[in-house]
Amino acid sequence: MLKSENSFFGGKRETPTPNSPFSASSNLTSGSTSIPKANNPVSTQASHSASSTNEVGSKLIVGPNIKLKGVEITDCDTLVVEGRVEATMNSRVIHIAEKGAFKGSAEIDLAEIYGEFDGDLTVREKLVIYSTGKVSGKIRYGKVVIEEGGQLTGEVQVGTSAAPSAAKPAAVTAVA
Repeated sequence: MLKSENSFFGGKRETPTPNSPFSASSNLTSGSTSIPKANNPVSTQASHSASSTNEVGSKLIVGPNIKLKGVEITDCDTLVVEGRVEATMNSRVIHIAEKGAFKGSAEIDLAEIYGEFDGDLTVREKLVIYSTGKVSGKIRYGKVVIEEGGQLTGEVQVGTSAAPSAAKPAAVTAVA
């Protein structure tokens, strides 16, 4: 049996309990064969943290009550914003939680917005604005999904090319 413990960084780590088949003193069969204890415990946090985006790679989580200001975020596959971020970034996925807010500029493959985004947002593939989400500023996207109640305000362009001939800008205020 595995027992969950809270780690220093807020994640959970599972450790073997004394009667667990994973402990050094436990037997797999009725004989006296035992499994040697591993030198390094295996973290299961990656399996617990998978979201609807099924992301892999590097992940930065800005937790609640945290404010990250005046930075450039690089080499980050997934940014999860639960607090407040003022930054520029080029990444694969951004997930803004309901209480989270991002202000600045971002070039992203997939954006999932439950909270607020304000600034320049280029979504190369898909922008999803949930019912609690608010997106404002200069927005470019490949595809968009706006759940009922989600808000999209500002200069909005279909297509991610910055060339004026590739997309027609429009001043839009959409409330679904």
